[in-house]
Amino acid sequence: MSRVSLEGQVAVVTGAARGVGELLARKLSARGAKVALVGLEADELKQVSERLHSESDHWYADVTDHEAMARVAAEVKRRFGKVDIVVANAGVANGGPFADSDPVAWRRVIEVNLIGSAVTARAFLPVLRESRGYLLQIASLAAITPAPMMSAYCASKSGVEAYAHSLRAEVGHQGVRVGVAYLSWTDTDMVRGADQDDVMRELRQRLPWPSNKTYPLGPAIDRIVAGIERRSSHVYAQWWLRGMQGIRGYLPAVIGVVGQREMRRFAPRLEGVSKGLVGAGGAADEEGRRRARS
Repeated sequence: MSRVSLEGQVAVVTGAARGVGELLARKLSARGAKVALVGLEADELKQVSERLHSESDHWYADVTDHEAMARVAAEVKRRFGKVDIVVANAGVANGGPFADSDPVAWRRVIEVNLIGSAVTARAFLPVLRESRGYLLQIASLAAITPAPMMSAYCASKSGVEAYAHSLRAEVGHQGVRVGVAYLSWTDTDMVRGADQDDVMRELRQRLPWPSNKTYPLGPAIDRIVAGIERRSSHVYAQWWLRGMQGIRGYLPAVIGVVGQREMRRFAPRLEGVSKGLVGAGGAADEEGRRRARS
């Protein structure tokens, strides 16, 4: 599909305080889009908004909160008059063996990544129907292939991929396009947070090439922006991810064999693996829930 100019378009980005969300907001703004930033880090969102090239605003909200996201959708519509693009990017991660994982952290990964994405879509679909707009769901290599020590994250990203494909079929006749973006390990706070754990870092480094590398954020976001301009059904932030689709049926068996071998190797060190949410985004999510409880 030919590219659609982003000049004057209104884009909503969740999880926009840092990483993928922040740089995506900056690059959308540089192309003339008006940007609504949504997340749990109010001060950081304000700073990002103030640095953007185009008109922008920010909203503090937990993407798993139906009422809060409905309010944000209404306020964004009042503020900008329309919504053309929604990027469901907010996400958290944890790591470690499932049997020893913190059940609260494990559940929160599912809630934010999967339920939060669905809540975001539900809140903004009415305005996307009006504009015949585009919803981009941020998924991951974890949606294509499973990985040991990442059960919650893999489950959540497989879930958002399936949900987004289902939604595409439901809303296409209403003029709304739905895309799924896939990223491998990309240089963000989330990945750097996971790498602070020695076992998680070493285990990832033992993955087969090219999945054992950390990729720069800038080129990945450029590919995502191009996908948004094309209203693409599939967006690949790293060139080789497209090829993974053709072999994904074989990957669980391969990962199962390789994973068992590596887990035996790391077994004596697994007890010390961090059980909570990783990275600054995980810390912000935990702080946001603490504030909500108080």
